[in-house]
Amino acid sequence: MKLQCRKAESLMCLLLVLTSVFMAVSVLPGVKAATTIIFMTPVAGNVGTTIYLTANITSANGTFQILWDDRVMVPNATAVGNDVNASFTVPPTTSGTHVVTLVDVAKGENATSTFSVSTVYSVDVLPQLVSPAQMQEGDSFQVFLNMTGGEQGKTNVANITVTVPNGASHTSLGNISTENDGNGTLIVNYPGDFTVGASTNFTGQYSVFFNDTVASKTFNVGLTNSSEYHRDQAVDIKAVYEPNENVNMTITGMDLNYSTSLTADTAGIVRYVNSTILSNASRGVYMVNVTSVSGPTTKNPPDVQSFSVPGLAVGIVTRNLANEPVGNVAVRIFESLVSVANLTSSTAGLVNLTLEVGSYVCNASYRDQAVGGLTMEVNEASTSFDLYCNFTNLMVVVADEDGVLVPDVELSLAEENQTSTISVDPTDVNGSSIIHSLLPLLNDAPITYDLNASRYGMQFNTTVGLQLPVNASYVVPIVCPKMNLQVSVTDGNLQPISFANVTAAELKGGLVYSGITSASGNVTLRCTFGRYQVGAYAGGIKLNETTVDLNDTTVGTTIICELYGLNISVRVVDYFGQSIPNLNVTLQRSGFQSSRVSGSDGLIAFNGIVGGDLQLTVRFVGQSEAFVIVPASVDSSTTIEIRLERYVMLAGMLVETGQFATMIMIVLIVVVILSLEIYRRRRTKAKTE
Repeated sequence: MKLQCRKAESLMCLLLVLTSVFMAVSVLPGVKAATTIIFMTPVAGNVGTTIYLTANITSANGTFQILWDDRVMVPNATAVGNDVNASFTVPPTTSGTHVVTLVDVAKGENATSTFSVSTVYSVDVLPQLVSPAQMQEGDSFQVFLNMTGGEQGKTNVANITVTVPNGASHTSLGNISTENDGNGTLIVNYPGDFTVGASTNFTGQYSVFFNDTVASKTFNVGLTNSSEYHRDQAVDIKAVYEPNENVNMTITGMDLNYSTSLTADTAGIVRYVNSTILSNASRGVYMVNVTSVSGPTTKNPPDVQSFSVPGLAVGIVTRNLANEPVGNVAVRIFESLVSVANLTSSTAGLVNLTLEVGSYVCNASYRDQAVGGLTMEVNEASTSFDLYCNFTNLMVVVADEDGVLVPDVELSLAEENQTSTISVDPTDVNGSSIIHSLLPLLNDAPITYDLNASRYGMQFNTTVGLQLPVNASYVVPIVCPKMNLQVSVTDGNLQPISFANVTAAELKGGLVYSGITSASGNVTLRCTFGRYQVGAYAGGIKLNETTVDLNDTTVGTTIICELYGLNISVRVVDYFGQSIPNLNVTLQRSGFQSSRVSGSDGLIAFNGIVGGDLQLTVRFVGQSEAFVIVPASVDSSTTIEIRLERYVMLAGMLVETGQFATMIMIVLIVVVILSLEIYRRRRTKAKTE
């Protein structure tokens, strides 16, 4: 009794727990995405930093905004589902912590994160010159100071220091005041706003420092206005000395050694401009040296500076007369009869080199045979040239006697008396093949070529002693001969098959010939040289096929069609093998169908049939629904027996096997009952007597 009470109490507790869980679950709200920032990177940086934000909003495919403090940075973008992936850059702002807010526009929900902005300082020199341009002695410049992400409304002291190549330093003090957006700028002039003695009178590197280390900039001051020149450019030299002081200026290097005397003007400026001094200069490095010869000026470091004549990147493409690139051509380049380069074009026909401005002559050769020449005027606007060479394209066109173009003809080309051959592509669908960039001359004498044409390794044409003109292209026509293909079509007993359709299809496609056999089973096809798949057809049914190489004047072949003209008998029998008369039997295959009704012996004859894969269908006479479908593969005359195990012939009637078995059982039972009754009566009669 106690055990039963305990079981009842446990069952009651379990029911109470399940009920509580069900009620708790039933009142919980549906799970939904909340508006939240999952990940933001980075979380600190300067103005201009790109911030990437990954988040969720509650509204599926809803509109969201991203705010920087109270400024909209991403207006009305659309979430993908509930997912938000967005980015923006930190706008001009003050240093410190700022709030990034994600807003779900539809729901009015938001989520926040914070970003810490740091102050960035930079310094630059104006004007900003693009290398190889450079400042010269005596030039002035401006120092541009910039501050972003500064503290709002604060004035910062700017200490600008410029160090010069002789080791001296010059300073200038100023103030940078930040605006509401945290930006501040200051521009000071050098040397005017700097301490006494500031100048650009020395050649070398200058450095600008903002408050010692927060930002810096280095640049060069030279004697020339550029660190490199081309031949057609003027050399501009400027140096600072005492007024009316005499100096000696030299330019040396490579094949140039120039010297001249100059005098400083009343402002102490020595100036020299020469537009022709580099007219014939070779590529290389040159030195400029200016020294005083009459006055008190001694410079440390001295006025010495280098510049380069770098040349221009020049590209030459060697081309054949058909304007196609051709490789492995030797290209030699001369300037004023002096060789300056000897190169070989790449497989793409390209020669890359560096040349200075000027006039050049290019000579092209192949196998020591001169093939072309070119005069080039190299300047900054013209650095790409085509060098046309005496190479000829040979086009081979193959057609048969009727002008039908023949594809896939194998071609072999070789120079006469040479064992190696030149690679040649087979003819295309248009019956043509181009052999590119052949050399027509060698040692200024014509080159003789031998050209062979074949199909399937069977040669049908040879052109000996072929010479090419110096033209863009030269066409050689080749006639592929046509030949007689005699085909005999017989049945399995070697009896001719008349009116058979014979088709000869060239194996590589494109060429097809056909004809009908005569009463003697023969047909002659006029086909182009090649290899053919020859097939015989009757009523659209393929009887047989064979492969024939047609490489002689007349070729004969016989196609024996073992499956043609077969006599097929069909006998339908019941479960016990008894013939079933009066059934409709249909014999069919692709493109052929014939129906017959079985006679009293159950036999049906189909004569003159093409064998192969057939299908036999059995129906009751007058009915369309088939009750037996039998596949058969026939390769000779034969009798096919179809056994209907479902039926039995009984007294000339077709009875289902199950019904027949039932009848047999009934008869057996009746016989047994009668036997027992007869036995009982006889026994009773015997006892009575």
